[in-house]
Amino acid sequence: KFGKDGRLYAINPEAGFFGVAPGTSDQSNKNAMESIKENTIFTNCALTEDGDIWWEQIGHPAKGKLVDWKGNTRDALPTDKSPKGEEFAHPNARFTAPAKQCPAIADEWEDPKGVPISAFLFGGRRPSTIPLVHQSRDWNHGVFLGSIVGSEITAAALDLKVGSIRRDPFAMLPFCGYNMGDYFQHWINIGKKSTADKLPKIFYVNWFRKDLNGNFIWPGYGENSRVLAWIFDRCDGKDNAVETAIGWMPKEGAINTGGLNVSKEQMKEILSVDAEGWKKEIADIRENHYPKFGNRLPKELTEALNTLEKRLG
Repeated sequence: KFGKDGRLYAINPEAGFFGVAPGTSDQSNKNAMESIKENTIFTNCALTEDGDIWWEQIGHPAKGKLVDWKGNTRDALPTDKSPKGEEFAHPNARFTAPAKQCPAIADEWEDPKGVPISAFLFGGRRPSTIPLVHQSRDWNHGVFLGSIVGSEITAAALDLKVGSIRRDPFAMLPFCGYNMGDYFQHWINIGKKSTADKLPKIFYVNWFRKDLNGNFIWPGYGENSRVLAWIFDRCDGKDNAVETAIGWMPKEGAINTGGLNVSKEQMKEILSVDAEGWKKEIADIRENHYPKFGNRLPKELTEALNTLEKRLG
């Protein structure tokens, strides 16, 4: 909802957090591990001899015997990894915990006034084309970015060709109970209710760029805070970006890489405009994505797509 100051405010409608357990550790997600120390529900995890829970890549091996997610008792392994297909915890095992137990949650998280929204971040799992971070030029361009969110299909998906893009606009397909074209229009309409200087800024992030050898270039996890720092600076009006064909991107050196094993060349690679890749992206959106919404697709999004095509030359 909009406040008297013209800014958009949000109220958290949820009481807790849930997440996938395997791969969660003190190293990958310290705050999650702190949040689930008590009052937590676990599903399809392994059970230790002393009644605790365990999963693959939790950060330490288990001892003695474990009851796996199928109810079988087996000897624990000397590492926190298991051969594929022999996991003690189901690969999609989950935890859910009260939000108030998260050490990083804002003091105002239950304030009925809500908290002002400074930025929206969208993102998908893309090994190429989409840069580490870019910012929309304006609100409608940001809605366009949200509408094209997608992730590259892996061998785990059976219904689409590997390497094709599964679009999930605004990451809302599983949750939107009405036509997504109308959902897009709702976002467009929100942008008309305030001024550009008071509307949240919109960013698109991609932590999953890979090099030619198939290795992730950006370390991800907690290091993503370095990108967030740039985003915070943008919200504060700092001049740390350059305008490109796809939107605003960090100036050289604007993202702090001190202490990271990421070279200047690699940063340049994940913060550059892949014009040919974006042209293929445009073709996929125009031929395979936007036609799904028929006459419910807002004209502003078609205009944004056309503008992007023209800017790429």
